Amino acid sequence: MSSTRRWPIVYVVVGLVLLAALGALIAAVPTKDGATDWFGPMIPGGWMAWTLPIALFFYAIASLLIIFTVLAIRFPEIPRVGVLRIETTRGDRLFISLLGSAFLCIGWLALFGAPLWGALILCLVYAVAVFRWV
Repeated sequence: MSSTRRWPIVYVVVGLVLLAALGALIAAVPTKDGATDWFGPMIPGGWMAWTLPIALFFYAIASLLIIFTVLAIRFPEIPRVGVLRIETTRGDRLFISLLGSAFLCIGWLALFGAPLWGALILCLVYAVAVFRWV
């Protein structure tokens, strides 16, 4: 099998593994009195409050790392210099956008409080800007 014909199979396998992990997370959501408890602890009595939203947060970060690893192997990248005047790769820009998004969310919580929908929109705009210009 040639190298170019192998990549669609790799993409399908990675996608299926990520979907299976997501399915396992959703299957692990506890039920209480026949109703799904979306915010209940997934590990009763555990040392950390593993609820579905927290598990989905870590799932999203792990999925991004896996996808970026596959992209780095398939499409090797030459580092580029952006507005920060440092060489960055896709992984560097992902790290910068995740770190900056964390600070934006903390600042949003300090200034405006609980619903973070505005912070999410701000973080997405920030991530697009980082990947475009950094």
